[in-house]
Amino acid sequence: MELALAAGNGTVQVADTAFGREYNEPLVHQVVLAYIHGSHTGTKAQKGRSDVKGSGRKPYRQKGTGRSRAGSRQSPIWRGGGVTFAAKPHFSMQKVNRKMYRAAMCCILSELLRQNRLLPVDEFGVDSHKTKDLARRLQELEVSDVLIVDDQVDDQLRLASRNLKGVRAVAAQFADPVTLISHQKVLMTVSAIRKFEESLQ
Repeated sequence: MELALAAGNGTVQVADTAFGREYNEPLVHQVVLAYIHGSHTGTKAQKGRSDVKGSGRKPYRQKGTGRSRAGSRQSPIWRGGGVTFAAKPHFSMQKVNRKMYRAAMCCILSELLRQNRLLPVDEFGVDSHKTKDLARRLQELEVSDVLIVDDQVDDQLRLASRNLKGVRAVAAQFADPVTLISHQKVLMTVSAIRKFEESLQ
């Protein structure tokens, strides 16, 4: 498959196996959810009645006080007691094997191309680490919410992109399914395309 470069008059040849695949929505949905769940820290926790410190002694006798009967100071109905249904750290990791991951990545790249959201460029870089220089280059390409994918991201591009809203620069090896679909446009260099073709065989 031959693609026209976004900047310039050239073209680039891409492999149909990586960029011409039919979209499999259930597969992409499963892989994206697995990545989102895997990023959760799962640190939420509350104390149940068994976690609250204190004596297990009965607060007062069963009968004769005129008060409601009570067997524990850690009871959820008491102030300072435990939570009735206490939340505990929960990890919902989902396994994604290599074949599923590669197929989902090919589906995403192919769909980005079909929706004209993938912009191939010969190379992309900035002369300085200043944000305004990168903003000017992106304005020339008429993109704002964009993911820049290169074979390697140098310090100048990384520093220039981190203070622009909706702009992110990543190396091809660190581009995951969630990152690829979270931007309106994906600006991808030819070297990054070759990296994807090599890794998604």
